[in-house]
Amino acid sequence: MDIAATIVDLLRERAPNASICPSDVARALASDERAWRALMQPVRDEAVALAREGCIVMTQRSREVGPDEAIHGPIRLRRGPAFPH
Repeated sequence: MDIAATIVDLLRERAPNASICPSDVARALASDERAWRALMQPVRDEAVALAREGCIVMTQRSREVGPDEAIHGPIRLRRGPAFPH
């Protein structure tokens, strides 16, 4: 299971300015509700790593937030300046 690759793949399937929810990633990796819910923190952790690399951007309430700001509450993920083409 490669969480980072799944994040990139899901974003690549959408319009360049579209965003995804971390739960979209978790659900793509595990269909059982208990299993995908258990993946939520690992998905968020990987999103933070990708955001630090500039691969993705994290948002809360349509406002871009840094990886260290997005600790609590719902977040969305979208392509960042270093997103692989």
